[in-house]
Amino acid sequence: MSEADIRYWIGFNKVPGIGAARLQALLDAFGDLETAWRAPADALRQAGLDRRSLANLLRARSELNLDAEVARLQSARVQAITWDDPDYPPNLRQIYNAPPLLYVRGRIEKRDEWAVAVVGTRRASVYGKETARMIATGLAGAGVTVVSGMARGIDTAAHRTCLDADGRTVAVLGCGVDVVYPRENARLAAEIAEKGALVSEYALGTPPEASNFPPRNRIISGLTLGTVVIEAGPRSGALITADFAAEHGREVFAVPGNVLARGSRGTNELIQQGAKLVTSVTDVLEELNLTMVSEQAQVRAVIPENETEALLLDHMSAEPLHVDRLSRTVQLPIAQVSSTLALMELKGMVRQVGGMNYVLARESSVEYVIE
Repeated sequence: MSEADIRYWIGFNKVPGIGAARLQALLDAFGDLETAWRAPADALRQAGLDRRSLANLLRARSELNLDAEVARLQSARVQAITWDDPDYPPNLRQIYNAPPLLYVRGRIEKRDEWAVAVVGTRRASVYGKETARMIATGLAGAGVTVVSGMARGIDTAAHRTCLDADGRTVAVLGCGVDVVYPRENARLAAEIAEKGALVSEYALGTPPEASNFPPRNRIISGLTLGTVVIEAGPRSGALITADFAAEHGREVFAVPGNVLARGSRGTNELIQQGAKLVTSVTDVLEELNLTMVSEQAQVRAVIPENETEALLLDHMSAEPLHVDRLSRTVQLPIAQVSSTLALMELKGMVRQVGGMNYVLARESSVEYVIE
């Protein structure tokens, strides 16, 4: 996206009251954000802005220097990625209320599509931290990106372990990516930005206000294929991430804990409600079909998607479908269908569940989604 275009996305992102839904309405009404930014008040009202949002926009137009905002990003070495950018994370794009603009310090890579969230309490016990390290080490070793929120406790343990294992990790912040919170994680933040990415929907300089953290949790779950909760009290923010994961149709995992420990109440309740019980990283990798991530990445890099793959995907779901029936349905030779499905399985797109029956890989275990 050009610098001239991105400035208006940045401008609207700084207007209180204009989120994803209102921004989409403005795009529908005006065609592009530059036209919307410059539109007269009457036209903006007709586009659906209420009194408060309109007042906020008019104030921002008079006060903001958009060129200076772009220069500030460049000076901070921060990238702004919008809905319209090909680099926008595809997993996140699929969720309801996806953030229109992401600020990224570091780099989001294609392989980050294979990502798992590891979250938990700030008041982690020795058991919780050791379990986080075990899970993060296993995920990193399998080539899976670890996503968390860089909070104290479980989040910090997951990020640090992943970096030490030379893995990929992404931290989603409840403040600007140029603001370090908590302060003791300054070195960790710098390493994540160098080897992974710091991500936020909040503008540069935004402080870590309490109201920012529940919305950021939807980004943590939205970036990932599943969320692993390690130690969480009954009111832990990690449970909010799990709730978002369930809403997004992503897998929810929980590590069991001491029934007498307050920090294990949340995870134990998640298991009671249907979350997948985790005793090792293998439980996560197998459930998400991530046991061959390195091979999947290599195949995806050299084998482009084609019309045959698209046709097969259109006729597949979470219900097992035999290769013979699929071949008859799409009216393609069974040899072509079989070979295409084999490649799609390596890419992590489909999964064989026995007897030459296939399902969509990301929809193959709906029984573990929390209702």
